[in-house]
Formats: sequence, C-alpha cells, structure tokens
Amino acid sequence: MSDVTVTINRRAYRVACEDGQEDHLRGLGRLVAERVDDLIGSMGQIGDQRLLVMASLLLADDAQGARRQLEEAQKEVDTMSARETAGDESAGAIEELAARIEELAGAIEKD
Repeated sequence: MSDVTVTINRRAYRVACEDGQEDHLRGLGRLVAERVDDLIGSMGQIGDQRLLVMASLLLADDAQGARRQLEEAQKEVDTMSARETAGDESAGAIEELAARIEELAGAIEKD
C-alpha cells in the first residue's frame, strides 16, 4: 500500500492506495480540486464539507451522464450489428433465390 497526498481547497488529505495507483489517484484528486475551485469561484467559501458534497454531486452527475451516453452508444452498436446480421442473412437468402432461379431456368431450357 502507498500513501498519496491530494490537496483540495488548500487542505492536504493523505489517502491510501494500491501500489502503482498513485498517479491515478493524484489525477482524481486534481479533478476534485478543480471542481471545488470552480465552486469557490461561483459561490465563494461555503465550507469544506459543503464544497466537497457539491463537487461530489457534480462529479456523480458527470459520471451518470457518461454512463447514459455509453449505454446509448452501445444500443446504436447493437442496432447496427443487428442490421448487419440481417443484411448478411438477406444476402444469403438472395444467393439461395438466385441459385433456385438458375435451377428453374435450366429446367425450363431442357423442356
């Protein structure tokens, strides 16, 4: 385990993380700090707890929006995949019909 210090609203917070995750955790800390700084800029110093709650809610809203976009994109991919599969099936059916027409044309020519 490693310890990382993240600074939010000029306060240092020591956080434990798995070895190798230090840079990732620092990056997350910077995201939270940026949100808190934005809130301070628009609302002023309203207290660490309120700022962290507001920042958390904003980040949760971002995550929820990203999940929704991912789900919509996955639905589009699934729809396109289904269309492609249907197109492949249609192509196979057309090939079978063409072969059947050729058989019938050959039978008619023999008569």
